[in-house]
Amino acid sequence: MTLGVGVDVSELSVIVPAVNSYDDVFDCLTALHGPQGADLEILVVDRTGPLIRESVARDFPGVRVISVPPGTTIPQMRTRAIHEATAPAVAVIEDHVIVPENWARAMLDALGADNEVVAGAVENAATDSLSDWAAFLCEYSAALPPLPTGPAEGVPGNNTIYRRETLARYDGVLAEGKWENRLHDAMKADGVKLILRPDIVVGHKMHYTFGLYMSQRYLYSRSYAGAMSDGLSAPQRVVRGGAALVLLPPLMFWRTISRVTSKKRHLGKLVQSLPMLVPFAVSWGAGEAAGYWFGPGDALARVR
Repeated sequence: MTLGVGVDVSELSVIVPAVNSYDDVFDCLTALHGPQGADLEILVVDRTGPLIRESVARDFPGVRVISVPPGTTIPQMRTRAIHEATAPAVAVIEDHVIVPENWARAMLDALGADNEVVAGAVENAATDSLSDWAAFLCEYSAALPPLPTGPAEGVPGNNTIYRRETLARYDGVLAEGKWENRLHDAMKADGVKLILRPDIVVGHKMHYTFGLYMSQRYLYSRSYAGAMSDGLSAPQRVVRGGAALVLLPPLMFWRTISRVTSKKRHLGKLVQSLPMLVPFAVSWGAGEAAGYWFGPGDALARVR
């Protein structure tokens, strides 16, 4: 694999927001430097400080590092890198995502000449503890294979490839600084098809303590609901927040169980995770309630 820095060399720009430890970034970049069957431009967007920036420059000299201030949100980091990407296709992953060999070639082939957005599935690669499993099942049961192939209502945002010219049409949406669901909804409204390719699977290798995932689930949910509350009247925010607090936890708990059982995979880990899935679902509902009632605050800048 050759790492390119220009549009004439690179087939694919891969965006990696760095918000966790260098161990995470190192594993992610090591996988990208394996056999990928394509010329890559890798852009690491870092908000953590000198350690990651200097370490990437030392260990992966062909990688472009984009420095942004602390507190820059992940959507803002992605947008910054999209603006600097030079390849005709742009892929978005996370710093704790491990791609398999030939992932880049498979994503480019899936995009082909006809598609504008393609996403793959997500599998758990953090298997050291039960809290890792419970966090993964809580968050990614909808992205866990098996999944149907073809046009989908929604696709994962951390195993996704876009045609760069398509992203350019949505610069105003990206500038809003919201999660990828906002971008995908805008695309669907314009008739852009989101194509799911569940045979292209990445590993999600994020390690959590119970307390860390409780806080991260709350922050993500608050940032999401805070963004959704734009334009709502005060009574609407009160009602939606109350509904999120009361109805969302049992709904999310049930959805996680039903999704995992329907796929007939990881059933043992699901049973073991049930005691943690309950508070995780409560944190989910509490975060959305706070987002509707009080706005996002600084939650989005603290999500990692």
